[in-house]
Amino acid sequence: MTDDARLATAGSCQLESWTRIYKDSNEKWALPACNPTGNFEITAGGGHIKNTGQVATNDYVLQGKSLYRELKTNDYGWGLAVGQINHPSTTAGPNSLGNTYAYIPLSVSTLNDKVIYHTNLGWLRDKAKNENRMTYGFGAEIQTSSRFIFIAETFGDNKAKPYWQTGGRYSLIPNLLQIDTTIGQQFNGITNTRWISFGLRYIPDSIF
Repeated sequence: MTDDARLATAGSCQLESWTRIYKDSNEKWALPACNPTGNFEITAGGGHIKNTGQVATNDYVLQGKSLYRELKTNDYGWGLAVGQINHPSTTAGPNSLGNTYAYIPLSVSTLNDKVIYHTNLGWLRDKAKNENRMTYGFGAEIQTSSRFIFIAETFGDNKAKPYWQTGGRYSLIPNLLQIDTTIGQQFNGITNTRWISFGLRYIPDSIF
């Protein structure tokens, strides 16, 4: 959920997909992103959300992202992302569904990329409640081996208690195919905000 100051490889695309399972609902997402010019990544995808006893909904994402400073080893990078998520009805959870948003991703590399910290600070227009919100995210990637990365983060907005999420990412094929799993929950302690997720990332070096 906390974005990094990196883009899909120039002249290529990537695919991030995952399923998130709650006590009373589940979500399936696919977010392909392409970077045809070198410094502008466009993401266009969507999700399928099913709550127990309710009709499933489909949600659609469109986002543009650019960097003002490229992230390098033992250095920092930052950029700007602007997007919108549309859906037919409000869905509970940490997804900011039905909102227009913008945020600044800032990433800091330490220990020769063994530990990378990510911070997001942004604005969100809540369409359902007709209000503005400040959004934030703080996360870290810790590389514990050549193929495994431990991830942890907290994120939210100024109108509700934050969420936390932790898990790991494993490279099945280095620099091409990754799988991940995480668990998370809102800090309010309510069990129906708890989830487990399973994800797949496809990141080829070149497509165009």
